[in-house]
Amino acid sequence: MVNLNITPIPSLIPSHPQDSLKMTFAPLSLDEVYGLADDPANGAIVVMSGTVRQQTDGKPVHYLEYQAYEPMALEIFRQIAVNIRQEWSDTNRVVIHHRTGKLNIGEISVLVAVGCPHRGEAFAACRYAIDTLKHNAPIWKKEHWKDGSSTWVSIGNCQE
Repeated sequence: MVNLNITPIPSLIPSHPQDSLKMTFAPLSLDEVYGLADDPANGAIVVMSGTVRQQTDGKPVHYLEYQAYEPMALEIFRQIAVNIRQEWSDTNRVVIHHRTGKLNIGEISVLVAVGCPHRGEAFAACRYAIDTLKHNAPIWKKEHWKDGSSTWVSIGNCQE
């Protein structure tokens, strides 16, 4: 008989205990992410919310579908958090949550929040996090157009 039990491989990059990194099918919550980024040492929390818009390049969107290679995406999220803490050493919290599955117009696809003592570092770290995620994470979206056609796109090839 073949043993189908698989031992999970530990993360190559340890997570900071104050960070929250996840991929999920469930709707994302601004309140939850803000709460996870909150810390008494923060002077600023910057939150970036990516939402499904009704058109891309003037073409009407019906809905989006996201897929990801989750283990690698989470490793990328961990590396982003490590890099943030190296560049902005006073960072208190890093939160990166991304959705997969079907998302309708107006739904949140990604939330990034960074809590720091000062707003400048919080803004810079949050911008770094979303830009790096979009270019490095193995996440793809399928744009379903109102005309019935659809197109797969790596989120790294998406507009800002």
